[in-house]
Amino acid sequence: MRIAVSGIGYVGLSMAVLLAQHNEVLAVDIIPQKVDLINKRISPIIDNELEYYLANVKLQLKATLDAVSAYSWAELVIVATPTNYDEDRNYFDTSSVERVVEDVLSVNPNAIIVIKSTVPIGYTDKLQKKFKCNNILFSPEFLREGRALYDNLYPSRIIVGGVMQDCRIKNTAETFVALLQSGAIKKNIDVRYMDSREAEAVKLFSNAYLALRVSFFNELDTYACVQGMDSRSIIEGVGLDTRIGDYYNNPSFGYGGYCLPKDTKQLEANYDGIPQNIISAIVASNDTRKDFIANQIIQKKPRRVGIFRLTMKKGSDNFRESSIQSVMRRIESSGIEVVIYEPAVNNDCFDGVQVIGDLMEFKETCDVILANRYSKGLDDVLGKVYTRDIYFRD
Repeated sequence: MRIAVSGIGYVGLSMAVLLAQHNEVLAVDIIPQKVDLINKRISPIIDNELEYYLANVKLQLKATLDAVSAYSWAELVIVATPTNYDEDRNYFDTSSVERVVEDVLSVNPNAIIVIKSTVPIGYTDKLQKKFKCNNILFSPEFLREGRALYDNLYPSRIIVGGVMQDCRIKNTAETFVALLQSGAIKKNIDVRYMDSREAEAVKLFSNAYLALRVSFFNELDTYACVQGMDSRSIIEGVGLDTRIGDYYNNPSFGYGGYCLPKDTKQLEANYDGIPQNIISAIVASNDTRKDFIANQIIQKKPRRVGIFRLTMKKGSDNFRESSIQSVMRRIESSGIEVVIYEPAVNNDCFDGVQVIGDLMEFKETCDVILANRYSKGLDDVLGKVYTRDIYFRD
């Protein structure tokens, strides 16, 4: 099948590589550097499996800036453009998705369109009505940053949403599922077909639950910290209950990254007029945790605080919505000097904050060093380090 994938972020690129094993794929983006790297078989994203497959596996994959030609040529178009959360509108910014759909329908109205971008509940239905078409499906992604292709090769499940009473839509959905299955290594993958609103809800509620779990263990850690108790002992004791388990339980400075902050806020907005307490509490809890971490540092009255890495987690190049940035801003607003060590930043300044490129200089000149996730490179200044990473010695 001829497939165009719009948006070369970690979702779009992992989808393009997965499908290019057995199909002709054109990856479409607006950034020339990304397109150039992919055509040279270099991943623009830190992801071990993506890097390996691009360099070593035979793929029918090309990248292009020419969206119109790609959409005209394709039988299937996958939309994986970013949908950032607009705080003013209290809603995802879905303009990039709508623009792609409009462009596809204008040059190739018979193409199958599958939305992989995260959207508000009811959005796919609204698009169908706006453009008077019935060839748009929604299929949520469940990918970890830095393991996106792995999670497509070994998916937890495949979910496709559309009007399944429509025979053409159902056949189209089954065709798309077969494409994903043919590219995956895992066999016997759980598949669910449902209404597009239900599929959109699966995505938002899944991420809200993950955010809830992060928040729960962070609040447990806050309690233990204030009471002078060992967080790890409590967490491991709680996790021995098989109904709870020992995953997603390492305390942090808060949840962040591409998905959890915006998805929980969007789900909260979708509850407009519907009774709820937990979803709003998840959003509020994340701010409370950041306040607590910042106050822990401010109370130490340091002269200079160092921020060790801006990324959300190890093996990531994503700074977006990282919790440590929010903590940094809170500390900075109290009048304490803040500096950053982040090898992924090439400038000597990040968003108005000084970046120190030399790790030794960074460690020597800071009174306190914040590390959302610990690194052995800090072993020699462990007494300066503030982290809630309870598994950093493992």
